[in-house]
Amino acid sequence: MKGRIHSIETMGTVDGPGLRYVIFTQGCLLRCKFCHNPDTWKMGQGKEMTVEQMVKDIKDYLPFFQSTNGGVTVSGGEPLLQVEFLIELFTELKKLGVHTTIDSSAGCFSRSPRFMKNFDRLLEVTDLVLLDLKHIDPVEHKELTGMSNEHIIDMAKYLDEKSIPIWVRHVLIPGISDKDEYLQRLSDFIATLGNVEQIDVLPYHKLGVYKWENLGLKYPLEGVEPPTEDRVKNAEDILNRVKVVS
Repeated sequence: MKGRIHSIETMGTVDGPGLRYVIFTQGCLLRCKFCHNPDTWKMGQGKEMTVEQMVKDIKDYLPFFQSTNGGVTVSGGEPLLQVEFLIELFTELKKLGVHTTIDSSAGCFSRSPRFMKNFDRLLEVTDLVLLDLKHIDPVEHKELTGMSNEHIIDMAKYLDEKSIPIWVRHVLIPGISDKDEYLQRLSDFIATLGNVEQIDVLPYHKLGVYKWENLGLKYPLEGVEPPTEDRVKNAEDILNRVKVVS
């Protein structure tokens, strides 16, 4: 089984608990205006790597991340586009006692029988999902990402039904996702879920703008500046009024 891999970070600190071996997969269906990895969008690109190659490399780092209660996180792009590769990879990692995490925007979630069969198999070997909820409003979500969010909300509900622990991640973009009305609606939705362990507000930044330029793409949020500390604190207060599970 081979996967298409964009890049690897061997000592990640923000993609799950402890130190993480972070695998960035190639391919994504969303076209987020703030994306800092637009070079992961296209399907069929990236480096082909087998599960065996990945596990062999991961083994070299086991002492580092296991001593911090860390593990392996698969991010993207959108990792669920390569769900069969993830099943095999995570199955091998669980044999080694490795904590497994998926960082997903749920852009390809579907209730089709084939997807659900594979997704359920994957969840059996997944310890944590970092779920990116980019905007609570379906119209605004489509404007921001190119897709509505109905199926993304549906995946959040399904993970709750399956009792899969999640960390909710929300990118705070001034004038777009930082309005109190939207934050309160997002908070209300999160409150309906019983599997949320953590809620992270991620301040919008412009560190990936150069990638858009290198790809010959016009950056759609030109002129938008990162949020102030006050606005980040405001978002954290609103979203974290929800009681998370421990």
